Amino acid sequence: MRVLAVDPGLTRCGIGVVDGVPGRRLSLVEVGVIRTPSSDPTPKRLVAIEDEMRLWFERHRPEAVAIERVFADSNVSTVVGTAQVTGIVMLLAERRGLPVTMHTPTEVKAAVSGSGRAGKAQVTAMVTRLLGLTTAPRPADAADALALAICHVWRGSVQERLTEAAARRGGKPSGIPTRAPRRTAGTSVRAVSVGSRPATVRPNPGATRP
Repeated sequence: MRVLAVDPGLTRCGIGVVDGVPGRRLSLVEVGVIRTPSSDPTPKRLVAIEDEMRLWFERHRPEAVAIERVFADSNVSTVVGTAQVTGIVMLLAERRGLPVTMHTPTEVKAAVSGSGRAGKAQVTAMVTRLLGLTTAPRPADAADALALAICHVWRGSVQERLTEAAARRGGKPSGIPTRAPRRTAGTSVRAVSVGSRPATVRPNPGATRP
């Protein structure tokens, strides 16, 4: 299963794509952070994020989309920006018939590290280990997106199978598309940025795709 995961944010939006199935080695496809200048008007920033996000969907053809669910316990401007970016991702996924799942930060931390109270350093270390990376993904938004993708592969796939089973019994269709064809070229890993220079993460050459 190929999962596109998004840690939504207006200034920094973490995005990662991971291949994998429960019980087998996970494989990093691409990770990056979409950035927009805070000095730009909000509509312009949202258009920039949508344009870049669309390229990720078209380039990787994910089978599922995971988004971090952020609770309204921070300042209003942050919550509004996060909600706006979340809406963009949902819209792009829905237009392609892709299932969207929301995971809370606690769920992601527990899935990756075994503790819902794990700190960012611990989560980043586990992401690096699980994906067989030679260097830790930076900044934290990139690591968070990859942790979200890993969480969905391990937890979200179970829910999707239950939904498909219900559909076969005559319930509501799952909306999960058929497996998209993979590119035969080598794994592409690059960070993308709008308005600033991003960091790049390189996978372990010995890591294998599932």
